[in-house]
Amino acid sequence: MHHIAVQTDDVESTVTWYQEFLGATAEWSLNKFSPLTHDRLPGIKKLVELKVGDVRFHVFDRTGHTRNEPDRLGYQFQHIGITVDHHDELVMLRDRWLRLHERPDIRWSRDEPPSDIVTDDDGMQSLYVLDPNGLELEFIHFSGKAS
Repeated sequence: MHHIAVQTDDVESTVTWYQEFLGATAEWSLNKFSPLTHDRLPGIKKLVELKVGDVRFHVFDRTGHTRNEPDRLGYQFQHIGITVDHHDELVMLRDRWLRLHERPDIRWSRDEPPSDIVTDDDGMQSLYVLDPNGLELEFIHFSGKAS
């Protein structure tokens, strides 16, 4: 997998959140696009590639965006699962999300807090959070007994 594309109506706010929440770095940005890109994504104005480890996010905007949050029952990628090495990282991510939620420079489409950290019967621990656009990310820690 090369990247995950995130369509937003606020590139700067979304980039800030991914940088502050995940420690992503901005690798490059574009503001000129091929005819094919314009045909596929009418109104695209800016794209920023963010990178965290081997995961890349392409954050882009489009004029005429509906500003509607993702339809929870509609067709979509329901969430992205990202593994972390230690339980403490789940705690740190949850605390970081709560701090970032208070920032006035990040605009949120949904006012839904992160989940509690839950452990399934096999020992896998999960934390679910929403990015500013209402897209769900799951952070997973596999204990010794989880597969």
